[in-house]
Amino acid sequence: MIRTEALRTFVTVAECGNIRDAAETLCRTQSAVSMTLKQLEGQLDGALFESDRKSKLTDLGQFVHDVAATLVRDHDNAVDLITGYARGRSGRLRIASVPSVAALILPEVIQGFTRDRPSARIDLFDTDSSTVRRMLAQGRADIGLGSPSEKPDGLSDTALFTDPLHLVCRADDPLAARRAPVEWGHLDGGALILNETLRGLSSADFLALADKARLSVRNVTSLLAMVRAGAGVTILPGLATRTLPEGLIALPLADPACVRQVSLLHREGVTQSPVNTAFSTHLEASLAVMAQALGVSLPDRPAAQ
Repeated sequence: MIRTEALRTFVTVAECGNIRDAAETLCRTQSAVSMTLKQLEGQLDGALFESDRKSKLTDLGQFVHDVAATLVRDHDNAVDLITGYARGRSGRLRIASVPSVAALILPEVIQGFTRDRPSARIDLFDTDSSTVRRMLAQGRADIGLGSPSEKPDGLSDTALFTDPLHLVCRADDPLAARRAPVEWGHLDGGALILNETLRGLSSADFLALADKARLSVRNVTSLLAMVRAGAGVTILPGLATRTLPEGLIALPLADPACVRQVSLLHREGVTQSPVNTAFSTHLEASLAVMAQALGVSLPDRPAAQ
């Protein structure tokens, strides 16, 4: 069997025109290069060069060079593709994320990740946490960014950050004049518009308000439009309130339990692709730099051993 490295040696000698320069290029000794050429000629039962000077190819040598040069190039390209994929430099990644993270965190993270990975392909879907988890469970996404489930659902979650929840209301709402955080009692009698963020809240005062709510909206754009129209007030994570439409304001809530956790979600029992692993690592490193400016809190990580 003719080895690829033997063909590489021959092609290099043919293109350099002598063994000395080829040996330098290949980082091998001249004697090793000469031995490889002799073995190759023995396998082919014919001379590849017209003389020992290796400056002119025989007819057989020219044919072998034309074929081998393409083979060696294709081999190197294939190795580059394989190692690039294995090291997370290429591949396709499908990310399902809650809208606030998709809009305010991922643009910078993805831009930094793809800068040195021109062969990586990313599909981003922004939706609520329930749909994020469902897409992962159904295999329609590789990574999820959203709130973890309170029940086992076949997904593993790694906490990324938490941010406080805020009341969102019109700027002319009487609540906007308050100088202290809003208590649940201040919302009694008003119209609370429910949304997916509020699923994790379990305080009795909130549940009493939620029981009276007549409107629930999942899409954030539609939700804010309802608030602007005077249909009621709503509650959103702090990250989602950083770019509110004109005429709306965000107010802090007094209940210390009013926080939203965002986790990195994966399917359990599935080995993550190299590009998936590389992105997850890049995301956590990026958040460590971005957290303070975004007003989010990172979880405590165990110290590296």
